[in-house]
Amino acid sequence: MEVKTLNRESWLSAAFSALAEGGAEQVRVEVLAKRLKVTKGSFYWHFRDRTELMEALQENWKIGRIEAINMQTRLNGQSPGERLRDVLSLYAGNGNPRGMAIEMAMRDWARRDARASEIVAEVDRERLRCVSELFAGMGLAEDDAFARAYLFYSFIFGEGLLARSAAPDRFEKARDICGRVLVPEGA
Repeated sequence: MEVKTLNRESWLSAAFSALAEGGAEQVRVEVLAKRLKVTKGSFYWHFRDRTELMEALQENWKIGRIEAINMQTRLNGQSPGERLRDVLSLYAGNGNPRGMAIEMAMRDWARRDARASEIVAEVDRERLRCVSELFAGMGLAEDDAFARAYLFYSFIFGEGLLARSAAPDRFEKARDICGRVLVPEGA
């Protein structure tokens, strides 16, 4: 029989998949071991217990989201408006269903867990800061830039909750119009 060697990242990847599929309650050592086709003993080489796994999951998500927004909002020779339109396009269409499922699961988890709530708030603060800076770079006052960033993220996450099948013939057009309202052409 071949012995399968896993590292900490393998366990975290499986935990993120379980989180995306069923929320924090589904991140169980037994379930992950079965998914990875190993014994539970393998888990304990990398984590003391489930609590340590859950803390690592939260921290890994936080670091990944903060690195992503910092990278996504770097100007790289673009105007702030162009960069904002690019960020909007990252979330267009079906985007990243697994990423959105993890995002929603983290937010659901944050409703019941103080540490998860702190992590989500930290990520949101960084997202709003980065996007506010782009809007400020378009000439908006600080409060207006923050309010526009707030609307920007409300739109991105809100549209992920709407059933596209409710108005399939109007969805793309409405999305384009909303994008132009948030980030006017020529900005």
